[in-house]
Amino acid sequence: MYRTLIRAEELLALPPEQRVLLDCRYQLDNPDYGHAAYEQGHIPGAHYLHLDYHLSGSKNGHNGRHPLPDGQRLAVDLGALGVGESTQVIAYDDGSGQYAARAWWLLRWLGHGKVAVLDGGLSAWLAAGGAIDQEAPQRRPCRFTMHQGLQRPLDVTDILANLDDKRFTVVDARSPQRFRGIGETIDPVGGHIPGAANRFFMDNLTADQHYKPAAQLREEWQALLGEGFDPAAIVHQCGSGVTACQNLLSMEIAGFAGSRLYPGSWSEWCSDPARPVER
Repeated sequence: MYRTLIRAEELLALPPEQRVLLDCRYQLDNPDYGHAAYEQGHIPGAHYLHLDYHLSGSKNGHNGRHPLPDGQRLAVDLGALGVGESTQVIAYDDGSGQYAARAWWLLRWLGHGKVAVLDGGLSAWLAAGGAIDQEAPQRRPCRFTMHQGLQRPLDVTDILANLDDKRFTVVDARSPQRFRGIGETIDPVGGHIPGAANRFFMDNLTADQHYKPAAQLREEWQALLGEGFDPAAIVHQCGSGVTACQNLLSMEIAGFAGSRLYPGSWSEWCSDPARPVER
């Protein structure tokens, strides 16, 4: 059973009937890119899930750029793809793993623990000798049963209360420049949530887009948060709740299970001018 990462060589050895593959390719500045790339070629048997339409919900101007999808709707979508109680799910993309990590977190949110991210993404699959095709995958619909999530996401009221209570530490996955409020081009306000720490999600990866070894990730998280920190007291956020999932996955790889996600993230936080901003 794979619960964090799976290597391309391990995926090659896994019989197709024992897993469901999710292609999560996406580009923020070109939302149609992922599906077009999928149609040009994907790992055989993979199903495409779009960040905006499958892995996010409806926006209202105050709930962030990628709010959580309706859980029941996502459960139906996953069941239609053949994800049942015992199904091993593997998500991949062709970038830095953030979109696959979003799918990984969402399945865990619905209580499905047998889900992993393909380490190194599509390029690792190709480098290992994996094939791609353009065929529509065969579907084996079943019932996806929701269970109590492996962690409860936090909302903006939790983050507001924490400004005074300081019950947890917020870790921002955006770049150091955006964290400082320098050169913000995506959201209308630059800066960060007061008191937040910064861990750029790209720092979890090696130069070839694989996750760093668990021991190295463990050392780096301890350097940021201190020896003996409680993972349950760590809350991840980013711009819209996507790249933060990559930080959360990184902590799981490092052996720090139990941290949580603030899905609304900076795009929700800064939508209300009454909320404080730190730069």
